[in-house]
Amino acid sequence: MNRVRKWHRADRARQAANAAAYRHEKHPFPGRWVSGIALVCAPILLLTGILIRIRFHFFYPDQIAAYDRHPTLITTAYACFAFGVVLLWPAVMALAQRIAATQPLWAMWGGCMVMFGLFARTFQFGTDHLAFHLTDSLGADTMVGAIGDYYQSWRDTPWHPFKTLSGPAFLGWVVLAVASYRSGALGLGRSIALGLMSMLALGTLKGTQVPQSIIAAVGLCLALVPLGIEMLRNGPRPTTRALCWVAVCVASLVLGAAFGPRG
Repeated sequence: MNRVRKWHRADRARQAANAAAYRHEKHPFPGRWVSGIALVCAPILLLTGILIRIRFHFFYPDQIAAYDRHPTLITTAYACFAFGVVLLWPAVMALAQRIAATQPLWAMWGGCMVMFGLFARTFQFGTDHLAFHLTDSLGADTMVGAIGDYYQSWRDTPWHPFKTLSGPAFLGWVVLAVASYRSGALGLGRSIALGLMSMLALGTLKGTQVPQSIIAAVGLCLALVPLGIEMLRNGPRPTTRALCWVAVCVASLVLGAAFGPRG
């Protein structure tokens, strides 16, 4: 018991030292509000997308069949997942900045590996999107055969840069989790929860693996959402000028969604 108490005190002291060091740093980009919102929303969006498609088997024949029968549901699921991946870059940057307050080298390696891995997942969402919409014109059976040929001959497919990012997409979360614990940015439990993201499947038309995908997304929520809430609460309210810029950004996103495809 004494050893456990000593370890617990040391863990708390490490977290307090990290928080104190972080308060003395200036992080102008991407800012407290963008970082805090991303820390809260990115894990929730990932989990939402995973849960929406949970009733369908995770591999590509069942994903294509699910889209063929429920196109709106599957499109929503993959869109939530993709938005979560995109929002993870400011979230990971914010965590890496927190880590860098006491462990800059670990922050660099962990943060860079995870963010590079996010590009691989974004690229694969593009292949998912194309496969689903080719299903509309070519039919589900044709697409199942085409994706099956791709998976059977993946070693012989033409090289593309995102192939090199598969390793960081998995291992980066483990490095970032170790960095979070060593620096005191997160406690042991939340650091382990963060590392569980390495369980998340990677590949074209990979849906929800049960229980791996759920464990990974829930772990990410446990690790990042409290940090985001803390970041949003510990600071001044946004100014009127900042709110005006937020309105401009939201309007540009809406206009892009409405008229971008036509342009």
